[in-house]
Amino acid sequence: MNKNIALIAFALSFPQAAAAQEVVLKIAHFLPAGAPAQQKVFQPWCDTLKADSGGRITCQFYPAMQLGGTPAQLVDQVRNGVADVVWTAPGYSTGRFPRIEAFELPFVVADAASGSRAVWQYYKAHAEAEFAAFKVLAFHVDGGQAIHTAGRGVAKVEDWKGLKLRASTRLGAKTVMALGGAPVAMPPSQLTEAISKGVVDGAMGSWELVVPLKLDEVTRYHAQPRKGEPYPSATVLMVLMNKDKYEKLPADLKAIIDSTTGLPMTETLGAVFDAENAHAHEVVAASGGTVTDFSPEFAAAMKEASAPVEAEWLKTLADRGIDGKPLAQAARELATTK
Repeated sequence: MNKNIALIAFALSFPQAAAAQEVVLKIAHFLPAGAPAQQKVFQPWCDTLKADSGGRITCQFYPAMQLGGTPAQLVDQVRNGVADVVWTAPGYSTGRFPRIEAFELPFVVADAASGSRAVWQYYKAHAEAEFAAFKVLAFHVDGGQAIHTAGRGVAKVEDWKGLKLRASTRLGAKTVMALGGAPVAMPPSQLTEAISKGVVDGAMGSWELVVPLKLDEVTRYHAQPRKGEPYPSATVLMVLMNKDKYEKLPADLKAIIDSTTGLPMTETLGAVFDAENAHAHEVVAASGGTVTDFSPEFAAAMKEASAPVEAEWLKTLADRGIDGKPLAQAARELATTK
């Protein structure tokens, strides 16, 4: 009798053990720990996970590629379980996610909030199949990429000629080239030193990078579109989770992750990036930097000069059996919907 009671008690303990499962999420990304994305989005998210799970979900951060490798390898790190969650850019993995690149075409994204909502809607409608190997937690955009230079400003198309600029994505690099510049690929962590040593003249990059990378200390000139107008380029970013890690969670922990990611995390990222972009403007002004808006004539000339970038993208997709025209149209329509 006592033996039977013990067996029953042991069997009944299994649901309780499953419910009490503790999970540690290893979160990796490519920027320093002080970057706004970690401090103002992912750390608060982890705090919420811990509170809502009664302490059963906790996080460990591995910023600045502390797990090794390059930013382009973060996608494989999360797929292979080296990391449980990563924040990275699909554009770092050239050619791997062609449909989502529509938001990195020239002159699509005007700000982070509306652009991030748009790219999430676009992902759900047009690009889910590209990311079937992952649990997708969020998509967002950086708000658009301005031109940050050390030696001279950029106010007309001719000013692009010969400028060596760090570009963060394949299409960003092609846009720099179409406008007459020379794109240079490098990790964000190397950019400030490269500008200070004259290896590059500056960067086509988001305002959000200015403060954490201290670009205001090595650049003096900053050119951007007028408010509400689209930028020459943008970077799509994403938060991915290892699919097996997610699938093995008990249902209640899955529900907590689901309720705090998707559109809610996307909108949080968009709002934080817009706030950081505004803060970067203040820092640049305080450091004596010059910020100029594109004139209508300059913006129109850049759109005309960069049109071949989209034409080439459409051909590249066509070669892979993908009709890119409706994708580009969808991206532009969604990005202009406030």
